[in-house]
Amino acid sequence: MNAIIENLLTRRSTRAFLQKEIPDNELNEILQAAIYAPSGMGKQTWKFTVLCNQEKIQQLAELIGRKLGRKGYDMYRPQVLIIPSNQKENPHGMEDNACALENIFLAAHSFGIGSVWINQLRTLCDDPEVRALLDEFEIPSDHVVYGMAALGYPADAPKKEIHKIGEIRIIK
Repeated sequence: MNAIIENLLTRRSTRAFLQKEIPDNELNEILQAAIYAPSGMGKQTWKFTVLCNQEKIQQLAELIGRKLGRKGYDMYRPQVLIIPSNQKENPHGMEDNACALENIFLAAHSFGIGSVWINQLRTLCDDPEVRALLDEFEIPSDHVVYGMAALGYPADAPKKEIHKIGEIRIIK
């Protein structure tokens, strides 16, 4: 099987991470994959903020958990949290960031690094307390975070089996 297709078909979400650092060169390649994602009308109005500091990641997780009433929320304790943001006024911002996140997930998987989409920040970006923390992370105030990528080495061996998900119908 083609290596790219195999990577696409075997990637799974990881919800338990080892406390093992991701090498800088691999993280940089993952981020390169993100910025080469498709962007509606080629606008590329996104920004990628990368948290490698466990205290900062957990500070954000605790704030999200408190705002959503989810005691103990920890975003699965990733080694790295990539926070793509995009201009609120960009009509393609959500789709652009979704494409970037998919590139992040697939690039990470190619290095044996696990990933999971974190959704909870999207509706909280304009909360004053959340916005203050996003400002600390230098995420522009005219940006929204549609989703985040939690990355780390999987605590459990990833399942490699390929199975059909959904339905495909080809009409000629």
